[in-house]
Amino acid sequence: MLAIQVGHSYFLRYDRKQWERGKPYPPLATIQVAALLRQMGHATTLFDAMLADGVQSYAQSLQAAQPDVVILYEDNFNFLTKMCLGRMREAACRMIGEARAHGARVIVAGSDASDHPEVFLAAGAHAVLIGEGIAALVELIGRLELTPDLDTASWVSGIAGVAARVHGQLELTRIGAQPPDPRLAGRPAWDLVDMERYRNMWRERHGYFSLNMAASRGCPFRCNWCAKPIWGNHYKQNSAQAMAAEMTYLKRTFQPDHIWLADDIFGFRVDWVMEFAAQLHAADGSVPFTIQTRADLISERMASALEQAGCAEAWIGAESGSQRVLDAMTKGTKVADLIAARRRLGEHGIRVGFFIQLGYLGEQLADLLATRELVAQTVPDDIGVSVSYPLPGTKFYERVKAQLGAKTHWRDSGDLAMMFRGAYDSDFYRRVRDLLHAQVTLQQSKAIEQPERYSEASAALDARWNALIASEHAHRTEHATASPHTTTHSNPPSDRHAATAQNR
Repeated sequence: MLAIQVGHSYFLRYDRKQWERGKPYPPLATIQVAALLRQMGHATTLFDAMLADGVQSYAQSLQAAQPDVVILYEDNFNFLTKMCLGRMREAACRMIGEARAHGARVIVAGSDASDHPEVFLAAGAHAVLIGEGIAALVELIGRLELTPDLDTASWVSGIAGVAARVHGQLELTRIGAQPPDPRLAGRPAWDLVDMERYRNMWRERHGYFSLNMAASRGCPFRCNWCAKPIWGNHYKQNSAQAMAAEMTYLKRTFQPDHIWLADDIFGFRVDWVMEFAAQLHAADGSVPFTIQTRADLISERMASALEQAGCAEAWIGAESGSQRVLDAMTKGTKVADLIAARRRLGEHGIRVGFFIQLGYLGEQLADLLATRELVAQTVPDDIGVSVSYPLPGTKFYERVKAQLGAKTHWRDSGDLAMMFRGAYDSDFYRRVRDLLHAQVTLQQSKAIEQPERYSEASAALDARWNALIASEHAHRTEHATASPHTTTHSNPPSDRHAATAQNR
């Protein structure tokens, strides 16, 4: 039996935007791995960086745990880990150094580590898992259990999907993205989580308590900007019965008021969602939940099934109100799908959020205004706005990597800096983001605001849009990168009617 400490490096305090947002979730993939290691018979502890004060807390946890092995296994269900934020990479490297100083073997896994194993090996990691890495992890732990003092070369020898430095040289045999490993299908090690700390923060900030779970791993769709270093295009869904049992367990054990289902694509099939709803009803296990989904999956039957299961909110990867941009992204959805999905979900009492992406290759002012028009027409309950972010392993990244220079990662999730030559500079996109958020806030206030005051606020917002549109040429980027699928317009329309035309 080995003493193993499992942890991760996403410190909420190192991401000001997310700290102020104040919606932390336990590291789901990390505690799934912890549960697997316990099933293998090892004494397993958890270092949960999410609500820790900082890296300085890590040395104390090492002193208490005295681990033989440290596994920094990032939470693959936390979308921010895909972004490989600079602050978190720095934290991981410092944690590796601390673990090495305590004499532990160090294994690292996650999106950033899969893309750039050399960074974590240089910080002192003995081995880096590429992708989900469960088969490799099980083999590495098994070898150490048999021979605790095994040298690194012998330890990693012959294991595909593991990066290590052997005799000063990087050794790595990549095996490509593998299907999600079925050994992670069991219940996560929830008992290792300091649940009261999470509960207290949620209640203090929002007046309710939310927990997370996931019914699937991976995504079968092929948007050309979406990085998939962990599962590639594989998709594995747990049974509806198992997921209903897990939600029932969380409800009875921790009494959450809300569940965040962290799947990239929740449900996928109507019959699965209907069975999930039936199982929850039979067990009285339903908790109001939020999902991520695609507009083209929201048929009338799906919207009805989600309502029956207890879905309170659905976030859709809308990305853009311009069909031209959606096609360039190979998104596979239509603007009409977005409009229909928002309407159907709303009719079933489900709140709708849109994820919006600004600045994609070839996007012009008319396309941005089409997104404004989409928000105005569909009136989503909320939006999340970002700029296109080139992640290693994507077609998008290959298109722009020569332009990235020294800045290849955002430092934190609030960075919102353009890292390639889009049509406009970062300040322009930040102002568009702010105006889109202001538009949603205004639209949501219509039902409670006095008509005269609403008209005044609407006119003021239009004036802000007009001022930004009038100055757009001052924000244009010289030699902007065009989309390989579209033609760049040198003189795009600059009024709201151009956006309306895009949607027809």
